[in-house]
Amino acid sequence: MPEEKINESEHHAHEEQFHTENAHEDHAHAKEHDEQYGFKLSKARVWQGISAVLALLVIFLWLNPDFGRANDEKSIIPTANAVANIPSQNNPQQQQPTRLSNVEADDDPVLGEKNAPVTIVSFEDFQCPYCKRAYEQAIQQIKKEYIDAGKVKYIFRDFPLSFHQNAGPAAEASECAHEQGKFWEYHDALYQNQDKLGKDKYIEIAQNLKLDMDKFNQCIDSRKYQQEVQKDFEYGQSIGVSGTPAFFINGLMMVGAQPYEAFKQAIDAELAK
Repeated sequence: MPEEKINESEHHAHEEQFHTENAHEDHAHAKEHDEQYGFKLSKARVWQGISAVLALLVIFLWLNPDFGRANDEKSIIPTANAVANIPSQNNPQQQQPTRLSNVEADDDPVLGEKNAPVTIVSFEDFQCPYCKRAYEQAIQQIKKEYIDAGKVKYIFRDFPLSFHQNAGPAAEASECAHEQGKFWEYHDALYQNQDKLGKDKYIEIAQNLKLDMDKFNQCIDSRKYQQEVQKDFEYGQSIGVSGTPAFFINGLMMVGAQPYEAFKQAIDAELAK
């Protein structure tokens, strides 16, 4: 009997130890499972957070397409479709654009009658492709229909953009031609030869126009009109010009290489007043 009790006690001890070990093992497995689940859950939350941040960033950039771009006024090129917010019959609720009460003409070249009811002051860059497009597609038609008829006078002011290396010298050469009364002929020739701008071309144009070449060469070599060109540029900036071409039609600003019809609409509105 004592031996059976001993065996029974040993059996209970072994059984208790077995259950204890199993309990510890189950607890360890449960702890390990919880840790793995927690790690997976934390990892999922991290990725959810990253996805949310990226989504917000995409939305921000979509709503702010100009974020991070350099804001250098001298280096802005307007798109060909940029235009002043001119009200029309098709959009009567359109916001009225800002109008300047006075856009100075300075002593810059004027085309048309002095007392014409509509004044267009332009700011242009001879190397700007949009300026050439405006010259070809709109300005020449405006000359025929309005300037030659005494209804519009057209004033040219220089606005050479810094990244157009030939724009400044071309503007100065045109001022030298203006000095000899041949600005508009020189102006047209510069646009017609826009892809060939350079000192040789400036001299060639002057020769074709039969300018006094000694006087012309001295003028461009000394950069006689450098400050005049710079003054135009700075004045343009002061009234809101940031790219070319820019036109003020009786003070109403229009930007870009607009079609003739856009100019016609604005000019006719001014003539009807």
